[in-house]
Amino acid sequence: MSNNHIPEPVAHDDEIDLKELFTTIWAGKVLIIGVTSVFAVLAVVYALMQPNIYRSEALLAPVQAGDSASSLASRFGGLASLAGVNLGGGGMNKTSLAIEYIQSRAFLDSFMENRPGVLPALMAVDKWQAGDNTLVYDEEIYDAQTRQWLREVTAPRQPKPSVQEAHLVFKQILSISQDKDTSFVTLAIEHQSPYIAAQWVTWLVEDLNKLLKLKDIEQAERSIAYLQSEINNTSLSEMRSSLFELIQSQTQTIMLANASPEYIFKTVDPAVVPELKAKPKRALIAVLGTLLGGMLGVLIVLVRHFTGKAHPAE
Repeated sequence: MSNNHIPEPVAHDDEIDLKELFTTIWAGKVLIIGVTSVFAVLAVVYALMQPNIYRSEALLAPVQAGDSASSLASRFGGLASLAGVNLGGGGMNKTSLAIEYIQSRAFLDSFMENRPGVLPALMAVDKWQAGDNTLVYDEEIYDAQTRQWLREVTAPRQPKPSVQEAHLVFKQILSISQDKDTSFVTLAIEHQSPYIAAQWVTWLVEDLNKLLKLKDIEQAERSIAYLQSEINNTSLSEMRSSLFELIQSQTQTIMLANASPEYIFKTVDPAVVPELKAKPKRALIAVLGTLLGGMLGVLIVLVRHFTGKAHPAE
């Protein structure tokens, strides 16, 4: 007589027993609470140690090219391009150029050269004192009394930050964007000092308008000199008439540039000194730190439990 053996159902190890899971978590509640509390305290301390950052912004309107420039561009665009003449007619292109230029190393270099206090305020500030509206510099980096850079760096870097170093920091505090529907541009600066944030926004707009205006004036003057030489070398009346019109457009560019300080951007809403900080979000930091601690505590309890279960003591 044969014995028929009926195999018993085998429990799969990969199935999760929710009751066991909750029991394990409850048993390790002390460890979880302890880890969560440590992380919560650390998050609060970290949040309190972070300085207040203030954000100041300005709303700008791009200056559009006039109808006369657009008309000339449509009539003499090919001839003007051969002569290196800028007839305008592309206000949005100038706006895009200005947005890219203000974020460039070249512009930052000229900005710091024109405003001597920018580099220390960008690279060496320790904190801002609201009581007397003064900056406190990191003594290991910069001596405000002698205006000397003291930081210790390895070659090829120098004690005084280079334009490349400053540019990396500058891009983190600068924000510029254009609304696709209205074409308005928003320029913003974040800094520990709300006064510096507002001042730098104003300076950036002024310097950008000035520098791009000077560039266009220089280009227009070179174009006029070239066009005049071409007039002297041609006897065709129709060609001479076209060249005279191009000279007139470049003369108009110079006149308009010299007449208006707001050459690329007009300020619609100027920068003001912000009264409220933009960051850090201390409450959010504390909550996220607490949640991270709780999840880590639960993970530790579960890992210890299932590790011990997989390797029982002999």
